[in-house]
Amino acid sequence: MAEYVQKPAFVNGFFLVVTQASFFDGEPAPPSPGPRPRRASGSAVPAAEHPESLRELGAALPGNIYLGTSSWSFAGWNGLVYGAQVSESLLSREGLPAYCAHPLLRSVSLDRTFYAPLSREQYARHASQVPAGFRFVVKCPNLFTDAVRRGERGVPVGPNPNFLDAAEAARHFVEPCVAGLGAKAGPLVFQFSPLPLDILADTAVFVERLSAFLSALPPLPLAQANEQPFYAVEFRDPDVVTPRMMRMLAERGARYCVAIHARMPSAERQMQAVAATGPGPLVVRWSLLAGRRYEEAKARFFPFDKIVVPDPATRSVLAQAGRAARDAGQPAWITANNKAEGSAPRTLELLAREMLAPP
Repeated sequence: MAEYVQKPAFVNGFFLVVTQASFFDGEPAPPSPGPRPRRASGSAVPAAEHPESLRELGAALPGNIYLGTSSWSFAGWNGLVYGAQVSESLLSREGLPAYCAHPLLRSVSLDRTFYAPLSREQYARHASQVPAGFRFVVKCPNLFTDAVRRGERGVPVGPNPNFLDAAEAARHFVEPCVAGLGAKAGPLVFQFSPLPLDILADTAVFVERLSAFLSALPPLPLAQANEQPFYAVEFRDPDVVTPRMMRMLAERGARYCVAIHARMPSAERQMQAVAATGPGPLVVRWSLLAGRRYEEAKARFFPFDKIVVPDPATRSVLAQAGRAARDAGQPAWITANNKAEGSAPRTLELLAREMLAPP
């Protein structure tokens, strides 16, 4: 199996070649009081002392709503999540128990797995650091979801021979992930990097290839998604989000993952695709502020301790979607990135308050 691991390059703009109508055709808080540090049980990293109002909010959040962030290793969260200024390397190794002490954080996205596979033992160590009700969102390595190999700065350098290789994806992703995380595994997300034009030229063919890939993976019981892992699919090309694609995902027992990203349409438009897959878990990854590049947002929002550019429209849509999932008895995973509004923990606090606000 090829050993390349590269970050994909994300650029603004949309591919314009389509062969089938898309769902999206025609689309045009104050800081909390200063915390006092306390040490999370069994952790080398102290957890922040969260205000009573935040603890009450967490207690009121329904048990089937899993809010989380994209990774947890951010020193700028001192006072928000952590109770001391510690290195990001220490947070990466030992920060999860303190992260889980936050009243709202019942999930986290293991984004590092996008760039390199983890072993069963690495997954198991993560699982050992979180409580029983915690559920991870796990991204498949891009070794199997990027159609091209990439060189410097993410520039394509040739076709990827491991693209949509279900046997290798099962061996290096699904099997160690499920074995290591056990019941603490939630959505297993296949995030597809921007596809080359030759694939986008015939989206129906890509639907069939993806259908064959999902069919060949080890089966996961979607009906018990609140207790066991399931597959979700995320795109960076709106042209492939078609009724044909949504029907196929429903047939294969996979969920459409809403990708709040500069390349994709609004959350409101993407909820149409979610509805087209029928009843089931909701999976949302709020990654990047519309109209921004990743590096631009990272530089502007660092150290990720406050809301810099609020996005109330997206928050309102996600709050409504979370309420709908709650009322339908379906689990919902909503993860936020620091590059969405400036600080993922503060974004989730605002989202939770809106989700629980009286109608």
